[in-house]
Amino acid sequence: MNIVEFLVEPMQLEFMARATITTLVASVVCATLSCWLVLIGWSLMGDAVSHAVLPGVVLAYIVGAPFALGAVLFGVLAVALIGVVRDSSRLKEDAAIGVVFTTLFALGLVLVSVTPSQVDLNHIIFGNLLGVSRADLVQVLILGGIVLTVLVFKRRDFTLYAFDATHAHAIGLNPRLLGAALLGLLALTAVVALQAVGVVLVVALLIIPGATAYLLTDRFGRMMLIAPSLAAVCGLIGIYLSYYLDAASGPMVVLANGVAFTLAYLFSPSQGIVTTRVLRRLSA
Repeated sequence: MNIVEFLVEPMQLEFMARATITTLVASVVCATLSCWLVLIGWSLMGDAVSHAVLPGVVLAYIVGAPFALGAVLFGVLAVALIGVVRDSSRLKEDAAIGVVFTTLFALGLVLVSVTPSQVDLNHIIFGNLLGVSRADLVQVLILGGIVLTVLVFKRRDFTLYAFDATHAHAIGLNPRLLGAALLGLLALTAVVALQAVGVVLVVALLIIPGATAYLLTDRFGRMMLIAPSLAAVCGLIGIYLSYYLDAASGPMVVLANGVAFTLAYLFSPSQGIVTTRVLRRLSA
C-alpha cells in the first residue's frame, strides 16, 4: 500500500469522511478556545462546564429541543451555582467546582439511565465519532462556526480580559460580560466536542492543545495559530490510527494530543525538560 492509498482508503467510506470533518471542526474550535482557558487558568472550569452540560443535553433530547440550548442553560447554571457556593460558604473555588460539576454530572448519568430512547444516550458520555449523522455534522458545523466567529472578532477583548481584567474595565470593557461570554462559548464548544469524544474526554480537547502551544511559544498570537493547527494534525492522526488499528476513534484522537503534549513537554526549544538540561550541560 502506497501513501496515496493509505490516505484515500478511509475517506472512501462516508461515515469515516463525516467522522474526519467532525474531528477537524471539534479539534480546531476546542483548541482555539483552549488558548484563553489555559491563559486565564480556567482548566478546572472547563472540566466543570463540559461535564455539567450532560443533564442539559439529555433534558433537551427528552423535550425535543436543540442540544445546544440545554447545554448552554446548564453551563450557565453550573457557573452560577459555583459562584453561589463559593461566595456563601467557606469553600474555595476549586472545592465549589468539584461539588457542583460532579453533582450535575451524576444527575446527567441518572437521566441517561432512566430515559427511554431509541438512541443510545451513552454515546453522549463516551462519544460516537463513527456514528455521526449528517444532521449531527450540520449542527457541529453551525455551532463551530458561531464559536470561531465570536472568538476571532472578539479576540482582542478576550485577550485583554485574560491578561488584565482591571485594565479592560478601565478602558470601558465589561469584564463580567466578557467572562460570561467565554463561559457561554465554552458550553457551545462542549456540544461540538460531544459528537467527537463524548463528555468524559471533552476536557482533553479543551485543555491539551492550549497547554501544548503554551509550552512552544511565549507569544499569544502564535499560540492561537499553533494550538488549532496542532490539534487538527493530531485529530487526523487519531482518525487514521483508529481506522487501521481498529481502535476507538475519540480516545485515539485524545491520545494523539497527549503524545504531542508529551513531546512538547520534553523537547520544547525553550521550556522542554530534556532540551533545557542539554543546553545547561553544553553551556557549563
